[in-house]
Amino acid sequence: MMIAAMMVAAISAKAQNEVGQVTLKPTAGINISTVTNSNGNKSKVGFIGGFDFEYGVAENFGLTAGVFYSMQGDKADVALDGGTTSTVTEKLEYINIPILAQYYVIPGLAIKAGVQPGFLVKAKDGDTDIKSGCNKVNLAIPVGISYEYQSFVLDARYNIGLTKVYKSDFVGDRSCRNSVFSITLGYKFAL
Repeated sequence: MMIAAMMVAAISAKAQNEVGQVTLKPTAGINISTVTNSNGNKSKVGFIGGFDFEYGVAENFGLTAGVFYSMQGDKADVALDGGTTSTVTEKLEYINIPILAQYYVIPGLAIKAGVQPGFLVKAKDGDTDIKSGCNKVNLAIPVGISYEYQSFVLDARYNIGLTKVYKSDFVGDRSCRNSVFSITLGYKFAL
């Protein structure tokens, strides 16, 4: 029984990245995000969901491209009249398109890096719409690691923001950028 289980595991591990194979992976999870160089900001938790396509270039190398809806932003304590404070949440929502190269260190375990353009859909600071003061396109470098077991894929990525979140005339000279850590779970199947 043990030998049979190991053989099945070895076959499924080898099938995880076949040369020339295209797979689809629907994915959902959470973001833990902040905006760098923002005054007194704290992390905000948001939803991320979408899908990746992967093309098997070699037995241990693949290319992925995806489309994700990503809730980002941060929180900050704001001083109110009377000496009290209130926490205001800044909500930045993007459609992100990650394009990644991933290298399988061992069957099922991949490290990845690439480029990710993002397109702003919505931007609010509390109840105030701030979309007009934000840059519409955001560029990031995603780096991460994933582990696949029986077609389920647990993925952790850190997105390093390259472009400014806000237009210069909106916040002065502060170079605020997105900083996002994502944890997702997906299911991968061959097309």
